[in-house]
Amino acid sequence: MNKTVTALLAVVVVVAIAVGVSASHNNNKKNTSNTNNTSSTAPPKEDVVITGAGSTFAAPLYDQLGSTYKTASGTTINYQSVGSGAGIAQFTANTVNFGATDVALTNSELTAAQVNGTPMDIPTALGAVTVSYNIPGVKSGLKLDGPTIANMYMGTITNWNDPAIAKLNPGLKLPNLAISPVYRSDSSGTTAQFTQFLTDVSPTWAQQLGTGKTVKWPVGTGSSGNTGVAATTSQTSGAVGYVELAYALQNKFTTAAVKDKAGTYVTPSLDSTSKAGANLPNLPSDLRFTAINSPTAGAYPIASATFIVVYQDTCKAHEVTSSAQAVALKGWLNYLLGTGQTSMKQLEYAPLPNALLAKAQAKVSSMQCNAKAIAD
Repeated sequence: MNKTVTALLAVVVVVAIAVGVSASHNNNKKNTSNTNNTSSTAPPKEDVVITGAGSTFAAPLYDQLGSTYKTASGTTINYQSVGSGAGIAQFTANTVNFGATDVALTNSELTAAQVNGTPMDIPTALGAVTVSYNIPGVKSGLKLDGPTIANMYMGTITNWNDPAIAKLNPGLKLPNLAISPVYRSDSSGTTAQFTQFLTDVSPTWAQQLGTGKTVKWPVGTGSSGNTGVAATTSQTSGAVGYVELAYALQNKFTTAAVKDKAGTYVTPSLDSTSKAGANLPNLPSDLRFTAINSPTAGAYPIASATFIVVYQDTCKAHEVTSSAQAVALKGWLNYLLGTGQTSMKQLEYAPLPNALLAKAQAKVSSMQCNAKAIAD
């Protein structure tokens, strides 16, 4: 009798285990099916590394905010400050998760990138390109207009006491000192902004040199990155260099007030940079815009946005190798356009105006991973 009961109990236990395993398998299968049908990608459960490359203009911004974002999210932002041109080349080659550039994608860059999907330009901040100078005895007050700056970089104005400069600066004692122009030697969005301004204000410049991330500089000394131009300018007596506002403020450079379209000399500052991004006429839906020579009163004329470039379907383009990376990349962009905007001024950048910010946030919201929306 006892042997029979024991045998029956053993059978019951085996059946129960089998039923439990089967139920567990079915539940797992059901959960997997639900996950596959979801319209969003689940948040990452582990630390993720996001890679980006490009703008030296925005490097201090992305380095600092990347550090605070890691503390908040666990995501590491590995950003390479290699210049806008190199950054977009790496993005198009799918060797980084995002590219960074100080000018929106050109038509040719857009066409090249479209091989992998639909690229999107996401403005993240506004910055200014200052005309910084190193003139002994002149600590402030220098005024320059576009044609004069163009002539200095073309080598037709070669001395700081040239009559053209003296005419713009009555009462300012200018030394008999050679002008030493300093320019970017790498492919640079800062150069593109600077040369666009000169193209707009100087017909001679427009005809001979034009706009680009690189141009054939007729005179001067080339240095790599904003840091290189800043260093060469600070070490060279008589130098003039175009340097992003954050670098100029951090290095306590003397910067020129630059004449705007209305004939007013505007000093580069966070306030005048912010004004450049306000009330932009004919803002395109793809946000490939520039704020150079903004018509807004009080706007510094050499100011514009810096952009991060990603693919709308970031997984389909294969720049992102996992859904966790897709979520982390979108989270990084949401951070820059959310909490990060409150830190912009502390880092010497101007936050995006509300209207532009809303359009940038809408672009990020449209991001997908294999044709499915990415969860915030």
